[in-house]
Amino acid sequence: MIRIGIVGAGAIAAVHIDSFLQFGSLCEVTAVCDTFVEKAQALITEKKLEAKAYRDVQTMVDEASLDAISICLPPNLHAKVAVEALMNNMHVIVEKPMASSLEECDQMIAAAEKNNRLLCVVSQNRWKTQLVNVKQILDEGLLGKVVHASFDSLWWRGGVYYDLWWRGTWEQEAGGVFTSHSVHYLDLMHMLFGMPKQVQAFISNINHTNSECEDIGFAVFTYEDKVVNFTSSLVSHGEKQAIVINGEKASVTIPFSVSAYNSLPNGFPEPNKELEQQIQRRYEELGNLALEGHPAQLLNFLLAIDKKEALVLDGRTGRQTIELIHAVYKSAVQQQPIDLPLGSSDPFYTKEGLVRQMPKFHAKGKSVDNFSTSKITLGRDFNA
Repeated sequence: MIRIGIVGAGAIAAVHIDSFLQFGSLCEVTAVCDTFVEKAQALITEKKLEAKAYRDVQTMVDEASLDAISICLPPNLHAKVAVEALMNNMHVIVEKPMASSLEECDQMIAAAEKNNRLLCVVSQNRWKTQLVNVKQILDEGLLGKVVHASFDSLWWRGGVYYDLWWRGTWEQEAGGVFTSHSVHYLDLMHMLFGMPKQVQAFISNINHTNSECEDIGFAVFTYEDKVVNFTSSLVSHGEKQAIVINGEKASVTIPFSVSAYNSLPNGFPEPNKELEQQIQRRYEELGNLALEGHPAQLLNFLLAIDKKEALVLDGRTGRQTIELIHAVYKSAVQQQPIDLPLGSSDPFYTKEGLVRQMPKFHAKGKSVDNFSTSKITLGRDFNA
């Protein structure tokens, strides 16, 4: 039985606990830690756990005899807690974003490798039927060579969202909408196409005056054989999130749809219904995943600990998403294209360098320790 400790008792911690509770034959949550220990105890009571509440991580690590921890903390605390747990021979799964900097990511990866422990980064949308099926269709070549894609990572948050003490500062959150929300879609871009060779970006803050960081941004990623345009927003009512992938033979979208054209003699399009039907049939043949989202990823983590599956999303994969984000920020600040990868001597490699370079769009003037409600949404499931 894998003994799990939850670090942080905010809204996302409840999602992790609910997921782990689905796998009672594999694991048990035996500890919950939060600096507001009453929140940890309240979560234990709410979820009917046989667990102990802790106020500080070190005491939990020393006393709780854990096999793994789940980190559900503000981003600036991820690396410190992960390294401490890994050095104490615990496996770690950490919420997005992986860390505040590439330097911190590398520290976490080094600790995992030194102690032969698993380091997993949450990106639950990789375990969604539409993504998995579209990836298979791409791999089978049904679209032909992909030449262009677009990602609309569109979200909406009210101004009070940034009143929480750690949000909306480069020091604590290490970024705005690209870091907090579009991290998911950047990971999906990486999943589908790998790493680009260059990015050019723009960021601004147009509607959240209690945040230093961006609430909207645009990026163009250049690959050897394709271009991807990316929109990141916290001002989009309806959250019409979408991915469009254009191949030489056909295009698909998520939410799933398919279109295919042949060329008329004058170059104008004529629908290719046969290919559209072939791709639609293949999508339907692939079926639905038995588990999706957080439960599916956390099950992979547990089975990897038991050496029954390979870990799908490790620290090195998670690090690449942070690299994409920081390349976006570097391009936006320097107002020029930026080549990837970023080296260890790059000013955007460290958190201190990032904080020093980034503009403060607004001064954070209001800060609260907690909200009266912990209800959150986890996206719109691609408008499904």
